[in-house]
Amino acid sequence: MIRINLLGQDRQKKKAAVPLLDPSRRVPLGAALIALVTVSGMGAWYWSLDQTSKQLDTDIASTQQQADRMKPVLAEVQGFEQRKAQLQKRVALIEELRGGQSVPVQLLDVVSRSVPDMLWLTQLDQKKAEVLIEGRSTTLIALSDFVGNLGASALLQKPIEIVSSQVETVAPTNPQNMPVDVIKFTVKAQLAQPASATPEVVKAAAVTGGAR
Repeated sequence: MIRINLLGQDRQKKKAAVPLLDPSRRVPLGAALIALVTVSGMGAWYWSLDQTSKQLDTDIASTQQQADRMKPVLAEVQGFEQRKAQLQKRVALIEELRGGQSVPVQLLDVVSRSVPDMLWLTQLDQKKAEVLIEGRSTTLIALSDFVGNLGASALLQKPIEIVSSQVETVAPTNPQNMPVDVIKFTVKAQLAQPASATPEVVKAAAVTGGAR
């Protein structure tokens, strides 16, 4: 049987598939891609380290500023500690004189034991049954503790009255430090037992806190 190609065209032979990338170029291209990924990763890592370093520098500068602001307070606290050591010596002397002593000595004993940390006394007056105490404190909490400690003594009547309290600025001992704000206060109390008929005045200056 005879077949006739009416289209008049021969079937075209399928061409062989041509590879998209020459095998000889695959290795260099792969190496280039690996190098690009490596460089990008190292750049991101370096950027992260740089940001962390900048944040650390900012934190260090902030901490240094806070330390500089605290220097005046620390200097004053050191002064308070020195006065505390002086008070402890006075308390030791009072302990030796305690038994059967007069009201002024007992009053000094009670007051010295009532002084908390961060508070010191500048004057203590006792006229008959009335007792006036003046001093300074760095916090209202210390003043409240002082009044509470006085009220716990059987030598003084309750309530213990805060006559006045006001904030004042104290110049630092070192001119390079900043001034410090403290609370100036006056406390009034009454002796629970009558004082002697002759008016007596007890005065104490610059007594700091911390004795127990």
